[in-house]
Amino acid sequence: MIIIRNRFVPFPRFAAINLFGILFCRREIRITEVLLNHERIHTAQIIEMGFVPFYLWYLAEWLIRLPMKGNAYRNISFEREAYKHDQDLYYLKHRKHYAWVRYLKEKKNKKR
Repeated sequence: MIIIRNRFVPFPRFAAINLFGILFCRREIRITEVLLNHERIHTAQIIEMGFVPFYLWYLAEWLIRLPMKGNAYRNISFEREAYKHDQDLYYLKHRKHYAWVRYLKEKKNKKR
């Protein structure tokens, strides 16, 4: 995974953002195996959906969840899958395609 450290992307409250399989992270962020695994899960999601459909779905789901109770970002199905499995460094070896779909209706994950 290509990693680009900078001062501007992502926004200050976020550690990293995966854009088209390239990881942008703030200079002060410590890149851990868990963070990399989280972003690799997103890369798998991007590859199976295609770049444009992934980002359109991501944005649409975020907009739909904005007025709902809870954190819209944390409740996006892609994020729910990635957060639930980012500490399992072997998850991608046994992950089924479109595994994020089950997180569309699954009850909200516990906060970390």
